[in-house]
Amino acid sequence: MKKNLAVTLAAVIAAASLAACGSSQSAAPAASAAATEAPETAPETASEAPASEASSSEAAAAGSVEPLAESVDIKIGASASPHAEILEAAKDQLAVAGVNIEIITYNDYVQPNLAVDEGELDANYFQHQPYLDDFNGEHGTKISSVGKIHYEPFGLYAGKSNDIANIADGAQIAVPNDTTNEARALQLLQDNGIITLKDGVGLEATKQDIVENPHNIEILEVEAAQIPRSVDSVDFACMNGNYAIEAGFKPSDALVQEDPSSDAAQTFANVIAVSDANKDAEWAAKLVEVLQSEEIQKYINDNYEGGVIPIQ
Repeated sequence: MKKNLAVTLAAVIAAASLAACGSSQSAAPAASAAATEAPETAPETASEAPASEASSSEAAAAGSVEPLAESVDIKIGASASPHAEILEAAKDQLAVAGVNIEIITYNDYVQPNLAVDEGELDANYFQHQPYLDDFNGEHGTKISSVGKIHYEPFGLYAGKSNDIANIADGAQIAVPNDTTNEARALQLLQDNGIITLKDGVGLEATKQDIVENPHNIEILEVEAAQIPRSVDSVDFACMNGNYAIEAGFKPSDALVQEDPSSDAAQTFANVIAVSDANKDAEWAAKLVEVLQSEEIQKYINDNYEGGVIPIQ
């Protein structure tokens, strides 16, 4: 999916402040992950073929999750990859546990939270806690995490250049334009000696907090979903794991990545989020229990080549 957008990069960057998870599987337009709400979307409902008796029996045999006393039907929003894929893999086991899910895929970071807050969705699965906290603060929504499922290492990928040891003066590096992921990208650049940030800025870092920039790097703030399409127009690009996967990149393609054993694995773990009213619901706890099960952890490890790492 790498396309040369050198001609249109300026338009993409200009649109970044108005527009946020790219997916060819969803009809929802990209929206800003920072503050601006996107137009109404038409999210896609994932195929819902009922589980066969055989597959349900296999799930029951494999899983050790105690089923709910009474089954429930829920709608859960998710990014197409890996989130919706993981949910699809867990669907039979969830049904045995009494949680029947309808998966709605989205290609942005705004609509699935608004839909949970407004009751159109029961849950969503696409974001990490720092982003959720920032979203609640900006939008006044009341959404809570009920459990961590997996971590996607953030990576720096080659664009027009693949040599981070000899970065050209004035090289352009694309980073996500939403608050927490931009800070995460800048921290990755700092960890690899490319820039130095002001002490103590942490997850609130912006490019204005760069105090040392020996290569005169130009930081381009781009809507996260657009970065994979802009790779060939910049020297390097910092990408979220899910967008890299959707665009056909492999973890081995990254020039550098966050260390999975670092605090980032917990800080940026992707969570199941529900409205505050449902944070103590039995079905929410059961959903998390199944997604944290050994069977789903094995699925993640077997299918994503280290680009998605289950939280232990």
